[in-house]
Amino acid sequence: MVKRKSASNFEEGWNYEAKVVEIEGIITRIEAGELELEAVFEQFASAVEYLRQCEGFLQQRQQQVDLLIETLSQE
Repeated sequence: MVKRKSASNFEEGWNYEAKVVEIEGIITRIEAGELELEAVFEQFASAVEYLRQCEGFLQQRQQQVDLLIETLSQE
């Protein structure tokens, strides 16, 4: 079972853009055929986990934006 980070516990220094760059690098290496088959599966699993982290991060930010909009609408 893969443990997903909750929206509120992103580690200090975690960076969305850096994760996107890592994912793009993995995709590039897989597409270029630079990896052995076992490494492809390992890298793919890493990319999926990074995508999950990014999704959680974006969901957290969307919730914050929704809350701010709701707060502004009530004023």
